[in-house]
Amino acid sequence: MIIELHKNFAKQITKLKPAQQKRLQKTLHLFLNEPNHPELYNHPLSGEWKGHRSITFAGNWRAHYIPIDENTALFVAVGTHSQLYK
Repeated sequence: MIIELHKNFAKQITKLKPAQQKRLQKTLHLFLNEPNHPELYNHPLSGEWKGHRSITFAGNWRAHYIPIDENTALFVAVGTHSQLYK
């Protein structure tokens, strides 16, 4: 799996607390090796986020991505559930 980061996603990461950054890093590493691991709760989104998918990390935190092809994911947003689903 190839992970690409949208410039906004990269910017959002810098605003996370160090502990959240570390957990996200571990989650993305797991995603690289096993994108459908049950711990990630990888699922498609609907509504405003239709065409995107989401993975979960650190409880209430989500990372949204667009599947480019079967081997590439473009991560576009990171935040808590309430931040992403306003």
